[in-house]
Amino acid sequence: MALGDDELVFVPLGGLGEIGMNAALYGFGPKGRRKWIMVDCGVAFAGDDLPGIDLLMPDLRFLEANQRDLLGVIITHAHEDHIGALADLWPRLQAPVYATRFAADLLEVRRFNEQSGRKIPMNVMERGGRVQLGPFEIEIVGMAHSIPESCALAIRTPAGTVIHTGDWKIDPTPGASWITDEKRLREIGDEGVLALICDSTNVVRGGESPSEADVAASLKQIIAEAKNRVAVTTFASNVARIRAVAEAAAANGRECIAIGRAMDRVIQVATELGYLDGLPPFRGADAYGYLPRDKVVALLTGSQGEPRAALARVAEDQHPDVALASGDLVILSSRTIPGNEKAVGRIVNNLIRQGVEIITDRTHLVHVSGHPRRGELERMYSWVRPKVAVPVHGEPLHLHEHAKLARSLGVEEVVVAKDGDMILLGPDRAGIIDEVPYGRLFKDGELLISAGESTVQERRRLAFAGVVSVALALDGRGDLVGDPGFEITGLPQKTRNGEPFEDVIDEAIVSVLQSLPRQRRRDPDLVENAIERAVRAAVGEAWGKKPTCHVHVVLV
Repeated sequence: MALGDDELVFVPLGGLGEIGMNAALYGFGPKGRRKWIMVDCGVAFAGDDLPGIDLLMPDLRFLEANQRDLLGVIITHAHEDHIGALADLWPRLQAPVYATRFAADLLEVRRFNEQSGRKIPMNVMERGGRVQLGPFEIEIVGMAHSIPESCALAIRTPAGTVIHTGDWKIDPTPGASWITDEKRLREIGDEGVLALICDSTNVVRGGESPSEADVAASLKQIIAEAKNRVAVTTFASNVARIRAVAEAAAANGRECIAIGRAMDRVIQVATELGYLDGLPPFRGADAYGYLPRDKVVALLTGSQGEPRAALARVAEDQHPDVALASGDLVILSSRTIPGNEKAVGRIVNNLIRQGVEIITDRTHLVHVSGHPRRGELERMYSWVRPKVAVPVHGEPLHLHEHAKLARSLGVEEVVVAKDGDMILLGPDRAGIIDEVPYGRLFKDGELLISAGESTVQERRRLAFAGVVSVALALDGRGDLVGDPGFEITGLPQKTRNGEPFEDVIDEAIVSVLQSLPRQRRRDPDLVENAIERAVRAAVGEAWGKKPTCHVHVVLV
């Protein structure tokens, strides 16, 4: 088919070179007049280097500038790193959103539980269904993953078909998830696939992942052997794992108690959609204290060490309804996301101090990943046989190793890209042809701020060296009225010589005022700047660090 000036391009705005914050664009048409679809709109979780920031979101200013040409947003599944930014960013896009029933219902339940929840019009996609958006026809292909209703997208365009895998693995017994549709993927491969845009998270691991059914059997055996209370923490979105824990509890004559708001929301949606059929009802946290120690399994949020989640509060003995004692067992049925090791380690150590036994995936089969290992990737490539491969969803190491694997499997064109790159997929040879504006937004309380703002940098300085606030009054002649007032936050109490820092600061203020001519003391801006420099210098000399200093001068 002759395409003229029409091109098919792929533009990642998040999820390449990092884990999380997945957001990707597909554009078709001539340069400057392309139509766009967006796949996923997720968050990443902030680390200790971003004080006061909880979530990171993709900066969509490129897409906002092309908003009138955005035909729709398609969600591959309901994990936060694929859907978590939608509520905050959709008002900037105002485009139709397409998602499976589980993802749509989970968004709606969360909206009702959040003060600032926004109503997003949702179009529900069915497995095997198709959506036509301008030049894009999108087919929904079921995939196994650690959440219900994860899907790949077969995106057909006049330039060729692209398979965007989303997150996936091959699991014949996924528990509460769709099975990866090998038959349909092979059929699409037989039709001809231009490009495979594929998950890279687990490419460094050989072989194939164990099944969720194997984890369920292991949990059942561990709980059968436990003599006292058992608490299990996992990702709240992993409905298969929730079901496995509940089945293991029931098989061993125990009640399953769900603790944590995120867990409650997922259980509500999964129950309504039938994913938890056949199980005894989950009990609430208020039932915990009334059950014998050998008759309870607690299912807790907080597998990643989140300080406000249920497990962290239990570990610090601060939960109003739940406590553990020596001889109880905690199962960490999850993988610690890189960057969360310290937070998880803090919880584990607190529990061990209480005499609680800990089981993790290092010693028992209590967790399997939802992402493909090398053996599963090899099978995917054999099914769809793409001309072009673009590794996504991973850090640089993952993308690099995935690219090597694709080349070894005979893929003609492999493009390793980063966020912001515009990648030509067809009709000409694939490659990076441009770069678009991209970046990160910070969720700061209820506000979204640009990563370029000074807010976080200022907080880092405050955390590093504290702050000194000075206030003083001068009369019309430039003489000091009363004593200067100042407050110190975050500084040591005394210098190495034992002198209080209040004295160091007071001496610096007095020295400045004595050194300035009377006429110059009548200029409050000049006095403020001089005192700020003097205080920072004096504290810096005594401490080795210069604090932030705020000075306010009033003429009376």
